[in-house]
Amino acid sequence: MPDFKAAIFDLDGTLLDSMGLWAQIDAEFLARRGIEATEDYIQAVTPLSFNDAAEYTIARYGLDESSEGIIAEWNQMSRDAYRHRVQMKPDAKEYLLHLKGSGVKLGVATALAPDLFNPALEHNGVLHLFDAFASLGEVKRGKGYPDIYLLASHRLGAAPAQCMVFEDISAGIGGAKAGGFRTCGVYDPYSAYEWAEIQGMADMTVERYRDLLGVS
Repeated sequence: MPDFKAAIFDLDGTLLDSMGLWAQIDAEFLARRGIEATEDYIQAVTPLSFNDAAEYTIARYGLDESSEGIIAEWNQMSRDAYRHRVQMKPDAKEYLLHLKGSGVKLGVATALAPDLFNPALEHNGVLHLFDAFASLGEVKRGKGYPDIYLLASHRLGAAPAQCMVFEDISAGIGGAKAGGFRTCGVYDPYSAYEWAEIQGMADMTVERYRDLLGVS
């Protein structure tokens, strides 16, 4: 049985097998402007909110564009994919059902806007399982800080120490731990470059959700 009252999940790369999609979107977005997407750019924008990522992109490449315009383009590029194509990681749905059946409250802490994460969770058949949602657009700082996890835990009615935060990036693990949360690092190929760091930071780590279900 889980020894926590609430579980807070990141989506991209943690519950959703979607990081490859964002790499494609980043590459296509920059290619439209004659710029090649580099690995360090993708790593830099991954923990940021849409607004912070847009401002970073403008500053890095000297773009004569507005954050609002860039965000609108990203949303248009990603909306169809999240509504129809993005799938959950193997056994993630089964783990959510296990937690729900054990009386654990479920929350989301994501950089995605509701018009992206709601359709993705709905078409994967898990939207109804969640008790609370928090998006980076609702807080002032990114995932290197505890703000989004504190908002999610407040909406779940659980103290940080009663929550387990599931994240696939070191910034998320660090931000959650700074807020007093327990943390579980979830392996994703797109953050493999920092897996050793995540293993050193998180209270526990898992490479496959089936490992949490006791399935071999």
